[in-house]
Amino acid sequence: MIRSATPADVPAIHQMIRELADYEKALDEARATEEQLHLALFGPEPKVFAHMAEDDGGEVVGFALWFLSFSTWTGTHGVYLEDLYVRPQHRGGGHGKALLAELARICVERGYERFEWSVLDWNEPSINFYRSIGAVPCDEWIRYRLSGDALERFGPVGASN
Repeated sequence: MIRSATPADVPAIHQMIRELADYEKALDEARATEEQLHLALFGPEPKVFAHMAEDDGGEVVGFALWFLSFSTWTGTHGVYLEDLYVRPQHRGGGHGKALLAELARICVERGYERFEWSVLDWNEPSINFYRSIGAVPCDEWIRYRLSGDALERFGPVGASN
């Protein structure tokens, strides 16, 4: 079963984010707290959303965390999937596919024209799964990130253009 996350899901989301970061060999970079997640998902003006996957017994086995994007070319919003995770012992049961299908349904229902995400280039099981559902890589685009010290140097607080 796929359902929208509730405030009671924040501890499970936080734990699965840490499990995903560990799988991606970047656990030390996963610094978000439960409090930060709660505020982002359920604060006064949420900008981030999550859906939960449960098994037949009602146990949370996975999640998808996403936010809206916008395309100036299509003039419409889209969904950007930040995290998709299904606990290893529950993989192969259709939970990941069901989470993706729910987000695709939201896109179609709301008239969003794009559903996008990133995947690590070494994550062959995920790449093969995404290709199996018809997703295509955007090889001509290179993703860039400005963070940490470089971000602070480039955009110092108090500076103006």
